[in-house]
Order: sequence, then C-alpha cells, then structure tokens
Amino acid sequence: MQALFEWDFNERKNDRVEDSIFRIVQEFGPGLDELDFIQELVLGVIKYQDKLDDIIEKAAPDWPIHQIAVVDRNVLRIGLFELLFGDKKEVPARVAINESIELAKTFGGENSGRFVNGVLGTIYKELGEPGKDEMPAKKKRPKDVTYEEMPIEKLGGAVVYRQTDAGFELALVHDVFGYWTLSKGHIEANENEKECTAREIKEETNLDIEVEDELGKNEYIASHPEKGKMRKQVIYFLAKCVGGELRLQAEKGGLDNVDWFTLPEIPDLRMYDDVLPFVTKAINLLKLKKS
Repeated sequence: MQALFEWDFNERKNDRVEDSIFRIVQEFGPGLDELDFIQELVLGVIKYQDKLDDIIEKAAPDWPIHQIAVVDRNVLRIGLFELLFGDKKEVPARVAINESIELAKTFGGENSGRFVNGVLGTIYKELGEPGKDEMPAKKKRPKDVTYEEMPIEKLGGAVVYRQTDAGFELALVHDVFGYWTLSKGHIEANENEKECTAREIKEETNLDIEVEDELGKNEYIASHPEKGKMRKQVIYFLAKCVGGELRLQAEKGGLDNVDWFTLPEIPDLRMYDDVLPFVTKAINLLKLKKS
C-alpha cells in the first residue's frame, strides 16, 4: 500500500518502484516471506492502472479519479486488481473486498471504508465472478470519444446562505470522500436554470431557497457506466434560504451529511479546489450585503 502511495504521489514514476518495495519491506516488515506476492500485486496494479481506473470511474461516475483521495484510489486499485486478476482460490472475491475495506479504514479517512465498500460492491455486482483476464461480455464498453463528441450534462448548484444574529452562515453538503462541497442537481433540457436549481436544492437539503446572483460556471469530465465519458457543466448561484429545516433528504450521489457553517469556519473545511472560487465569490458578495 505504501509503495503505491509513493508511486502515485510522485506522479506515477515507474523507475524506482521495485526499490521502494524492497525498502518499505525492509523497514516495516523485515523477515517477511511474501515479497514476491507484494511485488506481483504492486507491479500488477501499475501495469493495469488505466484499466482499473476506467472501471472505478464507471462505478463512481460522479467522482473523477483525480478527485479521489490518494489512499482511497490505491486501495480501490488493489481490491479491483485482486477481483480481476487474483487467484480466486487463495483470495476469494469477498475476502478481497473485505481486506480493501480494512485497508481503507486503517489508512484512509473517516468515510474511506464505506466508500471503498460501495465502489467495490458495485463492481462486484456488475462483474459477478470475473474471469482472470477478461471483462464481462454482458455489457458493451462505451467507445472512446473526443472531447467535442462527449455528451453534456447540465447541472445547477448554489451557495446557500442564511443570516443569523451571529452573521451569515453557509449550507454545505459532505461527500463520502471527506469533502464539504456545494449542493447541485440535474437540469433537464429547456428548464429554467434558477427554478431547476431551487428544486434540486430542495430535494437534496430540504431547504427552500431564493436564487440571487450567478457565481459562474464549472466543467469537469466524469464517466458513466453506459454512456462513457461525459462533460458535466455546472452553473452556480448565490441563494438565500427562505424556509425549511436543513437535512439530507437521502444518502444519494455519494453524500452523507449536511450542515451550516459560519464564514470564519469555512477556511478550515476540506473542500475541492474547483469549488472554492465560487464559495469565495459568494462570501465576498455577502460581505458587500452586510456593509
């Protein structure tokens, strides 16, 4: 696990992987008689990294592989490698999944175990008992397409605020990767962006909102199990809470919590880099309202 972490953290340079494996084993497991197995596992994950990542993205389509924490994505790679290429007699599929969950709990964040369980469980259900070197034939793999050919999905999201005696507070949702982020949802064709955003926020957080300023747009590429790679375009708004009690309506889309935060608390939260600019702009607008 540590060898893969170092490899991934160091921009996936392969020239010193075997040296790293030997050094780590000597440091943390002197006398270990499973060096061959460890080398086979680590080098196998590296060899099939692209294939493993492609499957992981299809099982967690809302989360591009680069947004998954380094520990979590390498635990997933290990577990998936064993599911696809491991000796089923020595390591049955369910054992491989359970071992990955324990790795995630030990080395990952608070929600890593649950996340790894969900992703590998989804893959296991799709693959059944996968063959050693083959992918299931029951579903055709989406063909690779250029950026221009990728289907586009539009979403609307908001920085939702309320004003209390203590000042402004923002409502944020928490995902299974351990990040606080913004609530958002799908915009249907020909829908009004503001009305749709208000509806999606209500469905996800139970809050009634009044959409105000547009904060900007963001785009990222995600993978869908059937549609393949697609461009997700999100428009974000500043929105005022006008009713409703904040609560997560359903644990869907990889979310597990929701809460209010004062503006001074925001900088200490773990947030995605591509979300921070919209939160910062919203805070600046709120400061202008206050003045």
